[in-house]
Amino acid sequence: MIGLIFGLIIGGVAGCIAGAIMKSEGGMIRNIILGVVGGFVGGIAFKLIGFQASNIIGSIITSVVGACLIIFIGRKLFK
Repeated sequence: MIGLIFGLIIGGVAGCIAGAIMKSEGGMIRNIILGVVGGFVGGIAFKLIGFQASNIIGSIITSVVGACLIIFIGRKLFK
């Protein structure tokens, strides 16, 4: 249960940071979803190149990179 709450908090922070970096508009729920999915995508992307997050800062960076990738791909697909 604590891991789920911790993941949502990291997802929210990462989603907000990624939204600010990519100048994306959206609410808090969208940012949380974007950050959580971004953590999954970023984790896969980093594992492919040989990196792994081992602490909270690494998890946030991984989630932000993944969320930015999702925003970028979404913009390319839906424009």
